[in-house]
Amino acid sequence: MNSGKTGWEGILEIGEEILWQGRPQVRFRIKPFQIAAVIFGMAFSGFALFWMIMASQSGGFFWMFGLLHFFVGLSIGIGPVLINNLRLRGTWYTLTDRRAFIASEMPVMGRRIKSYQINAGTVLELKQSNPPSVYFAHEIKQGQQKSYQVGIGFEGIQDGVQVMAMMRDIQKARKS
Repeated sequence: MNSGKTGWEGILEIGEEILWQGRPQVRFRIKPFQIAAVIFGMAFSGFALFWMIMASQSGGFFWMFGLLHFFVGLSIGIGPVLINNLRLRGTWYTLTDRRAFIASEMPVMGRRIKSYQINAGTVLELKQSNPPSVYFAHEIKQGQQKSYQVGIGFEGIQDGVQVMAMMRDIQKARKS
């Protein structure tokens, strides 16, 4: 699908053409590595809620000390899931004949646009999920214990197979 260049002034290089634009399909999903955090967070919040109910029966405002623990448990349990879905809702993808763009708009963080060169050396990965994702870059993130690699790409796009084919065509054209 071809789109006009309105709004792309100063971003696209001379002669660069937009080949495809899309957005991720946002569905509420919990990734496998988030399941333990959800269970722990909900148990933490549940215990805090139980404690607040028991403390409120003795009268006074002592029960309010449990609010902090209740909300910490919620943030551990559902925070990462909600943040990921919010991130995807504010994301737009564009593929040109030279680069892949990921634009995002998040509350507090504002608008951002990142571009990634597509050339013969770009490692492409198609993740056959429903909907598929196409990854074309990686980023190293630092965890508490060790660093880990995160894929960067067009996540959850309905026409992932076609976009992958377009990227391979770009690689072939950039090779010659």
